[in-house]
Amino acid sequence: MFQFGFNMFPEMPRPFNMTYQCFSVAMLPGNERQDVERGGKIIMPPSALEQLTRLNINYPMLFKLVNKNTNRVTHCGVLEFVADEGKVYLPLWMMHNLVLEEGDLVQMESISLPVGTFSKFQPLNPDFLDITNPKAVLENCLRSFACLTTGDVIAVKYNQKPYELCVLETKPGNAITIIECDMNVEFAAPVGYKEPERIKKEEEEAAMDPADLMPEPSGFVAFRGAGNRLDGKKRKDSTSSESSAPKVVYVKGIPDYDYQIGTLKFIRRTVKQKSKDEEETSEFQAFSGTGFSLRGRN
Repeated sequence: MFQFGFNMFPEMPRPFNMTYQCFSVAMLPGNERQDVERGGKIIMPPSALEQLTRLNINYPMLFKLVNKNTNRVTHCGVLEFVADEGKVYLPLWMMHNLVLEEGDLVQMESISLPVGTFSKFQPLNPDFLDITNPKAVLENCLRSFACLTTGDVIAVKYNQKPYELCVLETKPGNAITIIECDMNVEFAAPVGYKEPERIKKEEEEAAMDPADLMPEPSGFVAFRGAGNRLDGKKRKDSTSSESSAPKVVYVKGIPDYDYQIGTLKFIRRTVKQKSKDEEETSEFQAFSGTGFSLRGRN
């Protein structure tokens, strides 16, 4: 004969639904609990643990907090069961999300959330960009959180400075659990952040024509006059004598490909002094060349 025990069919979990007075962690008797303030878990009374055990609640214990006066909702985990009876202690940022004051009533309900795969945050202060590796800092701070809710403004602390981040998006739902999960994290531009103006000095210098930097031609310029039409009308392509001056061609320097490392070359340019006869004939004279006749006569 087989004997069946009473625990062959496990008891199904039943929902937990209670209403407590909420207080900030600063009102908790005893030493300061900074670990509670930095995370997303709350402190509940010992009687809640006994009731949760009887109801066979699944682990990890996650709760839905509701402020019935404002219909604000958030989610959290539990850290300890050491609060006074009828009271729960919440982080200050969680009370701000729920718009709760000290001693207000908050409704708590046990809930099961999907495991998170993606979340997107928006810093509320541009100073968050000063952190060298913000993803690593956020990953370290989220270890004190049990779940995330879309629309919440969470608070993290780094180098003794608090930073507020708005949860813009969570997947696969509006509320997720982040306990022992592999989650992708993205950041949106902080509130009030402005893109720095880029100075395009190098591009402007490269776009400038080097010929424009050359000095204006001096002395005689051939074909500098303006053309005229036989019918007396102005030419469409006629320009002023100043703009018709040709630009000096900019010639780039040619590197010495035969240069040997460790050698120095001193190049001296000597200017040959011109005689008086050469100076007189150095000026340009139009049509000063010698002519020839097809018949061979001078």
